Amino acid sequence: MRDVKVLSALIRRRYREGASLAVVARELGVSKATVRRHVPVRERRDAAAAARQRHRSRAQTPYEKALRAQVVRLYGSGMPQQRVAATLGISVEAVVARLEPSQRRSRQEAARLAVERQGDLLPKDEIVARYVQGATMAELGRLYGVHPTTIRRRIPDDLIRPRGPGPQHRPRTRHRRTLVEEEVRRRYAAGESAYALAREFGVSPHTIRTRIPDTDWRTPTPGEAPVPSPRSSRPRPGGARMALVLSDEEILARYRAGQSATAIGRAAGVDCRTILRRIPEYERRGHLQAQQLNRPAPDVGADTIRALRARGLTWKAIGAEVGLSVKTVRARA
Repeated sequence: MRDVKVLSALIRRRYREGASLAVVARELGVSKATVRRHVPVRERRDAAAAARQRHRSRAQTPYEKALRAQVVRLYGSGMPQQRVAATLGISVEAVVARLEPSQRRSRQEAARLAVERQGDLLPKDEIVARYVQGATMAELGRLYGVHPTTIRRRIPDDLIRPRGPGPQHRPRTRHRRTLVEEEVRRRYAAGESAYALAREFGVSPHTIRTRIPDTDWRTPTPGEAPVPSPRSSRPRPGGARMALVLSDEEILARYRAGQSATAIGRAAGVDCRTILRRIPEYERRGHLQAQQLNRPAPDVGADTIRALRARGLTWKAIGAEVGLSVKTVRARA
């Protein structure tokens, strides 16, 4: 009996010190069930507290201390997290968990170290030799898979060429012939197309069209794209309004009767904005007014739908009777 009391006191003391059930059982040579039986229910830790305690206990083991020291040493030397994980044979998450927030590098610092590591692997003498032979920084960057700025840092300042294209890189100017109207008219009358003349003189077909009188202009043959007339794009004098099938009085009467501008425009074969321009500002309906007016079956409200439901009709049957969808009927109920 005395041994049981001593064992119970030891179990409770070690458990209060932070040891887990498994650790106490292993130290005293008993089962976990025995340890759990001697620990009062009110003193037992919940799952979250037990997990935190296991983590703290694991951190005090010699293996965990040595692993944490290796992670901090390798990461502090400039090695990225992925390489530290591959070197130690653990996951990246395990590396991050063993680093304090103050020990972790920012994104800018990590990017700078990555550029420096990549730059250390570049053959500086070979880059300088290629640049002196005439290669550009952009070409060298594509060749070595780095940014041109990285190439620039490997080249001495006294070897940097001035920016801008050299004599050998000057763009060639396109040769254009002088446009002679008499020659254009003569060759067009001889049978050449406006597109062929435009390609030869380096202008657009519209420019060729302006040099040819309307009386000499040919109708395009099938398969040939028509050249727009320069006079067709001129604005109408006086800004005349478009002639509609419906008069302004009929448009206004239909609009007052409840038709929407879209429906009137569909009947007249024009856009709804053209119809709205025929309607005075004070006559136009607001958004809520138009929505209420164009609402299907406005006389069917919640009372009507509930009365039909009381008769035993389903949502689908009510929708078929009042001319609404099932979704609309359920929304109005």
